[in-house]
Amino acid sequence: MTLRKTLLFSLLSLSTLAQGQEGHPLKGSWIGEWSGNESHDEFVLLVLDWDGKNVTGIINPGTDNIEIDKVELDPVDWSVTIEADAEVDNKPLHYEISGTISQLELQTRSINGTWKTESGSGDFQISRQ
Repeated sequence: MTLRKTLLFSLLSLSTLAQGQEGHPLKGSWIGEWSGNESHDEFVLLVLDWDGKNVTGIINPGTDNIEIDKVELDPVDWSVTIEADAEVDNKPLHYEISGTISQLELQTRSINGTWKTESGSGDFQISRQ
């Protein structure tokens, strides 16, 4: 009987550990706003992935399809920088998004900060779905 209890406890412990691991903190779909963006809609969707070395992704898939060029994450203060190049009216537009992850312990964590391009800037807020 003791062996059965030990095995049951071990299996329950392993399943709890497996549920707690979700991978990279930026991986997932993020929805929010980049306020004042006149080149693209104020509502924004980011789909981010982790390939084991780099964070990759796309901004507004299916509509604007802005490929993300670079993502930097500083685990000391959980600051994030995302860079992407777009084209609007046949003119290049470079986006730089800077923010900080808040509520890191939650699956619905958020990134709050700012965005800027050559033609504008504003507040940036997204939450993971």
